[in-house]
Amino acid sequence: MCGLLKPGGYLQASLSLSPQKMTGLQVNLSPLLEPLGFMKVLEWIFSIFVFATCGGYKGTTTILVSCKGVVNKTVTAAFAYPFRLNTAVFSAPDPTRCGGSWTDFHLVGNFSSSAQFFVTFAVLVFLYCIAALVLYVGYMHLYQNTGKIPLIDLVITVMAAFLWLVSTSAWAKALTDIKISTGPSIVQEIASCKLPGSTCLFASVTSMGTLNVSVAFGLLNMILWGGNAWFVYKETSLHNPSNSTSQSSGIYPPTTGI
Repeated sequence: MCGLLKPGGYLQASLSLSPQKMTGLQVNLSPLLEPLGFMKVLEWIFSIFVFATCGGYKGTTTILVSCKGVVNKTVTAAFAYPFRLNTAVFSAPDPTRCGGSWTDFHLVGNFSSSAQFFVTFAVLVFLYCIAALVLYVGYMHLYQNTGKIPLIDLVITVMAAFLWLVSTSAWAKALTDIKISTGPSIVQEIASCKLPGSTCLFASVTSMGTLNVSVAFGLLNMILWGGNAWFVYKETSLHNPSNSTSQSSGIYPPTTGI
């Protein structure tokens, strides 16, 4: 009891409790209404659209084959994410394999590296956005009073914007090649279709509208992360070093004169 009545007793107690107040969970939803948090929510949502539209795609390309004993027989090659087209095959149109003249034909190209890079990066962004939102909502006081955390957030944001550009560009190029490899030009590559008495006509290919959407969302994510870099930068000591200094110096009051 006497210890609490000492001149420095209350100050010492408050100093021992202040670190707990600074690091404890303090739920506050107001950052979600500000650009920093609101754009993070958009980034989280759009990353879902990216890996959902690209990673969930399944399609087929179909040709009509006429050969010995077969007239306009439908032959289909199925493909899907991660777009290893060289594993998709046009099998023989009938059990006799056109009188033994048919040779199985595989689609051309392996675009798994670009597709998996694009989708995997979107998943990582999705997870980072969740962690960032938890930080903004529950630990914004720690975010604003610790100089290193906003700087780390800024570095990750700038890197993410750049990687969105790289991954989207690579995936857009791969998508263009996928459309060529599964389009009408494949008929000219099938050796069995060039034999006398055999003809092949391109029939159809599954619409790739969702894949086009994935590219659009990739570009949109790049713009969002690039724009959000400015709002993250405003939270760092690089933008307002004097404010950071005053906050850090105000956590522990001077002890002179006690």
